[in-house]
Amino acid sequence: MKLTRFIILAGALIAAMACTEKKESVRLTQYVDPFIGTASVGHTHPSAQVPFGMVQAGPDNLCPNGNWNYCSGYNSESNYIIGFSHTHLSGTGASDMGDILFLPVTGDVPIATPAKDLTPSDDPLAHLKSVKEVAGYTGYGSHFSHDGEASAPGFYSVKLDDYGIGVEITATPRTAYHRYTYPANDASGILIDLESGIGDNPTSAFIKVEDEYTVSGMRRSHGFVKDHWYYFTAKFSKPIESVVSFADGATSDLRDIEGTVVKALLKFKTSEGEKVDVKVALSTTGIEGARKNLEAENPGWDFEEVRKAADATWEGYLSRVEMKDPDIHRMRGFYTSLYHCLLMPNLVSDVDGTYEGWDHEIHPGDGTPKYTNFSLWDTYRAEHPFLNLLYPEINSNLIKSLLEKYRQTGLLVTNEYGLCETWCMIGNHAVNPIVDAFLKGDTSFDPEFAYEAVKHSMTADHNKSDWRNYDKYGYFPFDISDVESQSRLMEACYDDYCVAKMAEKLGKTEDAEFFLKRSYNFRNLFDPETGFSRAKDTKGRFRPDFSPYDIDLPGRFGVRDYTEGNAWQWTWHVQHDFDALAALFPSKEAFLEKFDQLFNNTGDLTNNETSPDVTGLIGMYAHGNEPSHHMAYLYTLAGQPGKTAGIVRQIIDNFYPDTREGLCGNDDCGQMSAWYLFSSFGFYPVDPVSGEYVFGAPQVPWTRLSLPNGRSLEIKADGLSETAKYVKGVTLNGEPLDLRTITYDQVMGGGVLEYEMTENL
Repeated sequence: MKLTRFIILAGALIAAMACTEKKESVRLTQYVDPFIGTASVGHTHPSAQVPFGMVQAGPDNLCPNGNWNYCSGYNSESNYIIGFSHTHLSGTGASDMGDILFLPVTGDVPIATPAKDLTPSDDPLAHLKSVKEVAGYTGYGSHFSHDGEASAPGFYSVKLDDYGIGVEITATPRTAYHRYTYPANDASGILIDLESGIGDNPTSAFIKVEDEYTVSGMRRSHGFVKDHWYYFTAKFSKPIESVVSFADGATSDLRDIEGTVVKALLKFKTSEGEKVDVKVALSTTGIEGARKNLEAENPGWDFEEVRKAADATWEGYLSRVEMKDPDIHRMRGFYTSLYHCLLMPNLVSDVDGTYEGWDHEIHPGDGTPKYTNFSLWDTYRAEHPFLNLLYPEINSNLIKSLLEKYRQTGLLVTNEYGLCETWCMIGNHAVNPIVDAFLKGDTSFDPEFAYEAVKHSMTADHNKSDWRNYDKYGYFPFDISDVESQSRLMEACYDDYCVAKMAEKLGKTEDAEFFLKRSYNFRNLFDPETGFSRAKDTKGRFRPDFSPYDIDLPGRFGVRDYTEGNAWQWTWHVQHDFDALAALFPSKEAFLEKFDQLFNNTGDLTNNETSPDVTGLIGMYAHGNEPSHHMAYLYTLAGQPGKTAGIVRQIIDNFYPDTREGLCGNDDCGQMSAWYLFSSFGFYPVDPVSGEYVFGAPQVPWTRLSLPNGRSLEIKADGLSETAKYVKGVTLNGEPLDLRTITYDQVMGGGVLEYEMTENL
C-alpha cells in the first residue's frame, strides 16, 4: 500500500522533530509493535524478552495441524492460547522451541490431554482455517481476543476469556516474570506442561516440587532441532496447596515425577482480583544454573520494576538509531524493524558464564557470553553487517560463539538452533560475518584460529559441501551432488571470495589466489543460450527440460537444483563482482534488458505451492526470500541508480506496512528487518565484506546513527516526498560523492550524509 507520509506541511515536520528532541517525554520503545509480522508468513512472535535474551516468554496458540504460518508458536489468525512457553524463534521457516509451558487456570483441567496441534480433519482445507473454525479440540487453554492483548518491548499481556484470568509477562535476559490476576475461585491453579512444544516432541522430562513456593524441572525434546533441553526453576508468590501430576499416562499427587510426557497442576484458592506472581529462570546447565540465574537477575517481587528495567534496556539499544518522520506509521515500522534485528541469536550461558556447549558438555565461563540460534543463510546478508556497524560488541561475541563451536566440534555453524546443527540450508555462511568482523578491525579473537576455521569450512567435505566434486568439476554436478547444486555453487562462490579476502589480509598469498579463482566458478553454470544459470551434470550437460519458472521442482533424478527459488532468482546471485556478472551477457545493454525482465516478468511460477518462501513478488523478484535481497541495488552498480530507488520505494510501500501482516516473508531472525533499515538509510551491503555499501535512496527524512567509535552520522534526505524518491546528488560533510557506493570508513568517520532528492528518474 502507498502511504501519504511525505505529503505534509513543513510546519508539521518541524513540530514533529521538535517533539522528538524532548527525550524525557518521547521514548523510542513506544514506536515498537511486536505484533507486526505475526500474521501470514512473517513468523514473528510478541513474547516478552530483552535483546538477545535466553528467555522469550509469551503465548503459544493452538495450531491447526500442519499450518506453516505457526512456526513461531503464534499467529494472529488464532483466537486460542494453550499457554505461555519460555523459548521462541523469531521469523524462522521451521517450527521448534516452545519449552516449559505455563498456563494459569480455574476449575478442572484435563491435564492428560496433549496441548498439541489439532488432530487431522476430514476437511482437506482444515490446515488453512483458524482454530475457531476447526472442531474437535477438547484440551486445556482459553479463547482470547486480540483486542484484549498488548505487547511492547519486554512485555506481553492478555485476558484469558475462558478462565477470566489476566496475564502479564516481562523478562530479564535469563528469567521471565509472570503476573496472573485471578477471579474468585476455590480451584485455581497453574499448569506446568513439559509435553507441549512448537513442532517437537519430548524425549525426557521431570518436575520436582521442592517446597510450597518452588518448582524445578527439565524438558528435553526432538524436532527440527534434533536434541535440545532447558532446565528451569520457578518461584511462586502464593503457596502451593495441592498438586495433580501426570507422567506417561499415570495421574497422581506426586510432587517428584519424571518420564517422557510430564505435567503438573499446582492448585490453590484465589479471591477476586488476587494477583499471583511467578518467576521462572532457564538454564542449559542444570537446576543449579537456573537457580543462580534467578537469584542474580530477578531476586525481588516487583513486577513493575522488572518491566521498567526491560523497557530501559530496550530504550538503550534502540537509541543508537534516532529517526524522525512525521508519519507515525513510518516510525512504527522503522523501530519495530530495529527491534526485530535485536531478538536473535540468543544467550545460552548462565550468569557465571557456565554453558552447555555444542559438544553437549558443560563448559566453564571464559568471560564471554555464548549464543545459539544462528540462521546464517539469511543473516549474513544484512543482519550481521548491521550488528557489526552499530552493535559491534554484540557481533563480536556472536563471532566468538561461532569460533567456539568450531573449537568443540571441528565445524563452523551453517544453520544452528538450540546448540544443534540442522543442516537445513546451504552455504557456509559463518565464514562471512567472521571475515567481515576481521576486516573491519575486530581484534577480540585470534585471526589465525579464525582463518583456520573459515578455510576448513571451505575445504573439508561435510554436509552439502562436497568440495572434492566442486574442485574436480568447478561446480556441483547435479548427478552426484544431488541437492540444490546450482544454488550451492552460487553461495560457495561468495564464501570463497570472503576467505580470499581474509587470506590476502593475513599475507597468505597462495590461499588468496586459490580461493579468489574459485570464487568465479559461477561462470561455469551460465548458459548463454537461455541467459540463465543452470545446473550441469558430470558430463558438462545442462539439465534437460528446463524452465526458468520452476520453483523447487524435482528433476529427472528426483532432486532440485535451486534453493527456495528458480533460475530467474538465482542467476543474479553474484554479490562480489558485479562487472563479472554483467560480462556473462553479450553487452551491458543485454544484461540490463534481461535484468529488467526480472522485475517485469508476469510468468507463471510453476509449483510455487511447494515453496511458500517465494513471496513478496515484483515480477520474478521475490522480496520475501533472502536470495533476492541485494538485487535491486545491482541497478546502481549498472549505472542506473534511479531504478534502484524506484524498486526500493515499491518494496517498502508494498511489503512493510505497520500491521500484523507487516512482513511479506519470514523475518528470518532479523534479515528482512535489517534490509528495511539499511534501505531506509539509503545504502545497502550488497557485498558485506567489501567495506562498501551500495547507494539506493533514503526512505525517511532524517536519521542519526550513534557509531561505536563515539562519532555520529546524521543522514538527511532533503526534499524527500511521495514523488521525490530519486537521488539527484549526495554529499558527505559537504563533499560530493559518486552515486555508486559509500565506504564503511566514510560512514564511521561520521558527520553529515546529505541526499538531494528529486522527482526525476
